[in-house]
Amino acid sequence: MSERGTAEERFSRFASDVEPRLKQVLVSSYGIDVGAEVTADALAYAWERWSELEPMTNPVGYLFRVAQSRSRRYRRRPLVLPPVPAAALPEIDPRLPGALARLSPQQRAAVLLVHANGWTYADAADALGCGVSTLRNHLDRGMRRLRELLGDGNA
Repeated sequence: MSERGTAEERFSRFASDVEPRLKQVLVSSYGIDVGAEVTADALAYAWERWSELEPMTNPVGYLFRVAQSRSRRYRRRPLVLPPVPAAALPEIDPRLPGALARLSPQQRAAVLLVHANGWTYADAADALGCGVSTLRNHLDRGMRRLRELLGDGNA
């Protein structure tokens, strides 16, 4: 046992810290049902390979990639995005959920993490396992596509 605890204790702390953030990223990418399923799949994968994951510099980004691979088995499920709290955004275009569903998973995740959840570019890029410039590209393309779909002439 190390001074940081047993491997089981270290994994438990890791999972407690990472699970909410990873789930938020995956739900933003794949919807509520698939996001929750692949979060559980990714954490189970992490437990099975904890000795390999623990020393990584960005295990969350790695687990996001694992979850992306696991999401393929759920592709036929309809995309269900989390409801937007009315108090947080009082005037939401009712077409927004449908427009978000038409974005690519990367674009949708970038838009939801940065604009809906208030994540910094660096935090969102880290969670998605990409660079900040790549995140900006996904965000720019996603916002441009949303403007097209929602009919905002400022695209």
